[in-house]
Amino acid sequence: MQLFSGGEKALITSAFLFALMNVNPSPFYLLDEIDAPLDDINAGKLANLIKKHSDKTQFLIITHNKLMMEIAEIFHGITMRYGVSQVVPVDFKFIESLDE
Repeated sequence: MQLFSGGEKALITSAFLFALMNVNPSPFYLLDEIDAPLDDINAGKLANLIKKHSDKTQFLIITHNKLMMEIAEIFHGITMRYGVSQVVPVDFKFIESLDE
């Protein structure tokens, strides 16, 4: 495993995770920066896999990647104002219903 790059390790880990999901799914998964070492192409593929499996399970994803943020249904951003952290929630399903 030490010979693999960071991106290769992330791909192996995510492949193992999705293989386990097919055998014994969990109600939710917490993924912390799983996409950080990936390039845009592989991060997009991972985002598509997560979106495909999101009808069966819930994903809580901590990320800075724009491709991963685009698949979110509910987004919680954190901002710091005057030295105090604030949560900024955005419900995309609610916003889409307003557009219709």
